[in-house]
Amino acid sequence: MPKIIDHDQRRRDIVEVAKSIILKGGFEAATMRSIAAEAGFANGALKHYFPGKESIVAATFETVLHQHDEWLQESISAGATPEQMLRQVLEGTLPSGVDEIASGRVLLALWEYAMSNDSLTELYRTHLGRWHAMLVERMEAAREAGAIREQDYAPFANEFISVAVGATVINLMYPDGERIADYQTYIDQFLARLR
Repeated sequence: MPKIIDHDQRRRDIVEVAKSIILKGGFEAATMRSIAAEAGFANGALKHYFPGKESIVAATFETVLHQHDEWLQESISAGATPEQMLRQVLEGTLPSGVDEIASGRVLLALWEYAMSNDSLTELYRTHLGRWHAMLVERMEAAREAGAIREQDYAPFANEFISVAVGATVINLMYPDGERIADYQTYIDQFLARLR
């Protein structure tokens, strides 16, 4: 009986290999040859799953952004009050563990490439828009519950996103999470200003 191949899983595996190579050696290290070798494929076999490096990079970028969205959703616990949910979303947005810091390293390597690729630029802008909307939504829910005061939340969301992106970059220099406590302090101060 012929072996059934899960092509979607193979694509996911190839993306994970690309992430691993980018994490270790940067964007330039992720060549079709290095990805094929690491994934255990013959050199031309990757073309069955991805036509070229650009499509692998796009899939890797999309996967990293999707992973960040998932981490954000997972950070919200069932039964939390609106104020607790806001704090959980803020905490879930900042890199707070080895996996998130590593993912940030991959994301940073891909940002420069995305700046010269319109579809990846749009993908990241869409991600930023979802993130901004979620932050504003959580702040509005906390306001309705009486936990924070009425104000324009869009600038606060923009500020927080800028801090979180900056934290992603700074944590590359502190991969063991030495700066995480600083970001917890920032969240406390951010919520105090909202109150």
